[in-house]
Amino acid sequence: MVVKFLICGLFCLLFSTIISPLVLWLCKKMKATQSILHYVDKHASKQGTPTMGGIIFLLTLIFASFFLFESEKTLAIFAIIVTFSYALLGFLDDFIKVHYLQNAGLKPYQKIVGQVGIALIVSIFVYLSGRTSLSFFNLTFDIDFWIIPFVILVLVATTNSVNLTDGLDGLAGGVSFVYILVFGVILACLGGLQMQNMAMLCFGLCGGLLGYLMCNCFPAKIFMGDTGSLALGGFIACTAVLSGQELLLPIMGFMFVLSAVSVIIQVLHYKRTKKRVFLMTPLHHHFEKKGVHENRIVVVYIVVTTALSIATLATFLSLV
Repeated sequence: MVVKFLICGLFCLLFSTIISPLVLWLCKKMKATQSILHYVDKHASKQGTPTMGGIIFLLTLIFASFFLFESEKTLAIFAIIVTFSYALLGFLDDFIKVHYLQNAGLKPYQKIVGQVGIALIVSIFVYLSGRTSLSFFNLTFDIDFWIIPFVILVLVATTNSVNLTDGLDGLAGGVSFVYILVFGVILACLGGLQMQNMAMLCFGLCGGLLGYLMCNCFPAKIFMGDTGSLALGGFIACTAVLSGQELLLPIMGFMFVLSAVSVIIQVLHYKRTKKRVFLMTPLHHHFEKKGVHENRIVVVYIVVTTALSIATLATFLSLV
């Protein structure tokens, strides 16, 4: 079984490496380029970089589905559907940006309505499946009907947190790769073909992310766009919810949480005092303003995620 996981990941890496130049060419052909916000002055040279590169690992996710075990793949297929639902929402946002040559995209309330709508469907699916409890390693808490608003919160918070982390070359992709790889190992250890199939998707998506990162590492040839970042957030949240391991998400995905929290703190503090806590948010832009090169920021984010993820995995294996 371990061999099949590795084969899936390697074939997906090969697949994404082959299609990356084609996606890059297509995005250039369609003039799907990124408009850089005027106040992100350090990124002015990135103006016109192709976007919607998330298509690379999204296509790889479909390719990975061919490696699923024949039986009990309902949850894996549902996770793919949810991921592509968020990808479609992100694509609409990217399309508006590209078509009108601006960086606004969908209005905030339109994004939230779309995200909550998808999350509501997932929450009802979870509730109707009979799961009303939360797990934290070997502890279990039954929250009954409250599982519905909890699942909605997890999906909306995660998709926005991953989206906010997507601000430097290789940042969201690199952090997501580490998280998804280790979470895939946790899913594989849970046992049962449903979890094995979702683990297979994790390993396949990791292969796709590696292929994408070869085009997205500094200096990036292509950005994932909201097409990719919302899809990644949707996949991360959905697999956590469907496996009942939501409470591991803020630990392993601490750097995603940090991005969102920094924005919340900045907005609330500024509204109250008209002063800023950070030079710029999300937090990675604050470090940029302090003169730290984006490559160093990306490496630190990935290293911290790796350390927290491995610590979580070690604890999980020792207790479960």
